[in-house]
Amino acid sequence: MSAPTIETDRLILRGIEQQDLDGWAALMADSDSARFIGGVMGREAAWRSMAAMAGAWTLKGFSMFSVIEKATGRWIGRLGPWQPEGWPGTEVGWGLVRSAWGQGYAAEGATAAIDWAFATLGWSGVIHVIDPDNAPSIALAERLGSTDRGPVQLPPPLDHFNVRAWGQSREQWLSRCAAQR
Repeated sequence: MSAPTIETDRLILRGIEQQDLDGWAALMADSDSARFIGGVMGREAAWRSMAAMAGAWTLKGFSMFSVIEKATGRWIGRLGPWQPEGWPGTEVGWGLVRSAWGQGYAAEGATAAIDWAFATLGWSGVIHVIDPDNAPSIALAERLGSTDRGPVQLPPPLDHFNVRAWGQSREQWLSRCAAQR
């Protein structure tokens, strides 16, 4: 399956493309941005992580999207569905460049990605794998309606990370969305 394009008010979520490498490498080279999404890595390792996410579209029929800011056309991060082999659940995750923080982009994009995952992939639930020290992501998970489901184990080579799953069922998501209309 090739990635669809999803548009929100301010964002375009689209498949990962080779032209995204400069932004992806910059995201993963910044210690603050990369801290909770695998850690700092050089351009070559960033390319491999980007290629793994791009390849998941072919292998699994879903993966994270590249996030493009509509107003500028600038690549600002990656977010969306993610479940590599051994992952503790069906995740919608996010990682944005530092200059995009605090603008509501992660919430806007994650909401669209969760809607898409439930409607298109038929997921029964969604999690967000978050380090307990990542207060902004915990706040976003709560804003999305997720609750702390406790510690989870990531597969090697990520098994040394201390993470918790924040999540909710499809029914909880749909009920919350209906109540907000």
